[in-house]
Amino acid sequence: MSDQLKHECGIALIRLLKPLEFYKEKYGTAFYGINKMYLMMEKQHNRGQDGAGFASVKLDLDPGQRYISRVRSNAAQPIQDIFAQINDRINTGLTENPEIKDDVAAQKEQLPYVGELLMGHVRYGTFGKNSIESVHPFLRQNNWMHRNLIMAGNFNMTNVHKLFNKLVSLGQHPKDMADTVTVMEKVGHFQDRQVSKLYKKFKAKGLSKRDASPKIAEELDVAKILRKSARDWDGGYAMGGLMGHGDAFLLRDPAGIRPAYYFQNDEVVVVASERPVIQTAFNAPFDEVKELDPGKAIIIKKDGTVTLDQITAPLERKACSFERIYFSRGSDAEIYKERKMLGKLLFPKIMESIDNDIDNTVFSYIPNTAETSFYGMVEEGHAVLNQQKRDFIIAGNGQLTAEQVEETLSRKLRTEKIAIKDAKLRTFITEDSSRDDLVAHVYDVTYGVVKPEDNLVIIDDSIVRGTTLKKSILKMMDRLNPKKIVVVSSAPQIRYPDCYGIDMARLEGLVAFRAALALHKDRGTYHIIEEIYKKCKLQTELEDVDVVNHVVDLYAPFKDQEISDKIGELLSDEDINAEVKVIYQTVEDLHKACPKNLGDWYFTGDYPTAGGNRVVNRAYINFFEGNDERAY
Repeated sequence: MSDQLKHECGIALIRLLKPLEFYKEKYGTAFYGINKMYLMMEKQHNRGQDGAGFASVKLDLDPGQRYISRVRSNAAQPIQDIFAQINDRINTGLTENPEIKDDVAAQKEQLPYVGELLMGHVRYGTFGKNSIESVHPFLRQNNWMHRNLIMAGNFNMTNVHKLFNKLVSLGQHPKDMADTVTVMEKVGHFQDRQVSKLYKKFKAKGLSKRDASPKIAEELDVAKILRKSARDWDGGYAMGGLMGHGDAFLLRDPAGIRPAYYFQNDEVVVVASERPVIQTAFNAPFDEVKELDPGKAIIIKKDGTVTLDQITAPLERKACSFERIYFSRGSDAEIYKERKMLGKLLFPKIMESIDNDIDNTVFSYIPNTAETSFYGMVEEGHAVLNQQKRDFIIAGNGQLTAEQVEETLSRKLRTEKIAIKDAKLRTFITEDSSRDDLVAHVYDVTYGVVKPEDNLVIIDDSIVRGTTLKKSILKMMDRLNPKKIVVVSSAPQIRYPDCYGIDMARLEGLVAFRAALALHKDRGTYHIIEEIYKKCKLQTELEDVDVVNHVVDLYAPFKDQEISDKIGELLSDEDINAEVKVIYQTVEDLHKACPKNLGDWYFTGDYPTAGGNRVVNRAYINFFEGNDERAY
C-alpha cells in the first residue's frame, strides 16, 4: 500500500495439552511453547509494529509460587525485545541454578514464562499514544487464582462510551475510557460474579474456602461469562483470554469482521489471526486449520477439554475484505489466489485505458503488497496477448510471411520493476511527515525502460488518501516521460471510515471523499453537503439501531468512474506532463475475487453493525464542523 495506513493487530494463543516433560523428551526442550510463540508472533509481525506482548500461565503450582508472567514492549523492534528479555531471564535462572538444567519440574517452578498456557500479541495502535500501557496483553490481577484475567485482542468497539457508562452504573471506576479497558472489566465483572456464586454454592455444601477453590475452577462456565459480557458489544473483534487457574478462550465477533483460525491435535491447541502462521509454526495441513465461526468462542478448560460455543447470535457474515486485499500475509493459499484474481479482473479496464495498445505499455506495481495482484494482472495480459496473436495468424489464412509470423510470435507483455521503495528514508520521514521534499523521494524509479510513446501501468493494492501518490510516486513516474500513467487499485474506492480496526477515522483524509466534494462544487450542487450534515445531526440522539448512514448521499449522484477521474485530477500537479488515469476495482469484482470475505463497509457504507452508521455520521459531522475529534 503506497499510502501509509495503520494495520491490524495479531493474536496468538497456545495451550500445551501434555506435561512439559513430554516436549522435553520429544522436542529436546521444555521451552517448546515459548519457541512456538516466538515463531507465531514473528510470522504475524506484518500485523503489528507498535508493540508486542507475551503472557503465560503455569498450571497446578503451589501457593507462593509465581504462576503468571507477562512482558510487554513498545521498542522499535518489540517482538525481538520481549523475547530477548524472556531469554535473558531464563538463561540467568539456568546460570544461577545449574542443577535444574535437566529438571523440567524445577524449571517450571523457578523460571518465568515456562508454562502450559501462552498468549502473544502484536499491536498496531489505531489511536492514542503508543505507551507501554496500551500494549496487550492486559492483566486484571487478584489474589484468588480464578479471578485473575489476562486479555489481548484485535478489536475496536464502536460504542465505548456506552460500555464505559455501563461499568460506572455497576459501581466501577474504570481507569480509562478505552475499549480495551471496558471490554476487560466487563468480562472480569461477570467472572467475579460467577466465582462468588460458586463459592456460596460450595460453602452451603460445607466446603472450606481452600477446598472450594479447585471446585470453582472446575465449574466456572466461561461461555456463560462471555455471553453476559458480550451482550452490549458493538464492533469487530477477535479477543483471547487466560484465567489464572488455567481456562482459556478466544472469541470472534458475530459478523466475523476480524479473523481467527484454530488447530488442535493431541499435543496442542493453537489459535491465531492468520491460517499460514499456524500452518508454518506447527506444520499443519491447510484443511486441518479451521476458521472460527462468527459469534463463537473456542474455550479450553484447565483439564484440556476443548469446546466451540456460540456466544452471540451470528449476524450476516461480513468478514473484512481488506484482510484479503492487504492485511493478511499473501502466503495463505486462498488469499494468494484471491489477490491474483483481483489483478486479473482489472485487466479489461486497463486495456480500455490504454486503447488496447499492449505493445506500447509497460506494466509494473508499487511494492510490495501489490505484487500478487500484479501477477494476476500479467497472467490475464498474457492471455489477451496470446488471443491477439492467434487471431492475427488465423486472419492471415496462411498468407503471412515468415517475418510477419516471427514478429507476431515475438510480441510480449512488457513488465518491469519500476518503483523501488527506500525503506530507511520512509522510516525516517515519518517523524515529520510535513517534509514534502523528502516524501517525494520515498521511491526510486528504474530509468531507461519507458519510451515517450509508452503508457505506464502501475498497480497498487489500494489508494486510500493518495498522499504518497501525489507527493512522490506520480512525480517520479513522470520523470520517465511516459505518454500516460495509469494507476490501478486492486481495491475499490475507500469512501467511509472503518471503525472496526483500521485507522481511517477522518473522512476528509480519504481521496474519494475529497473527489466527491470537488464534483459537487464543479456541478453547483454543493448545497447537498449541508443537507447531509443536517440529516446526520438529527440522528445524534437516536439509538444505534435506528441510525441510517446518510453519507452515502454524497456519492449517489456520481458514477464510480466519474469519481475516479476526479481523483486523477486531484492527484495530478500542474508540473506533471503525462496524462494521469486512475482505475479502481469494482465492488462486484471484489466480491467475485473474495467470495468468503464480503465485508465492504469502507467501500459501500454498508456497515455490519448498528454502531457503524452512527460512527460514519459522526465522522461527517466532525468534518463539517471542522472538529478534529475522532468519531469512535
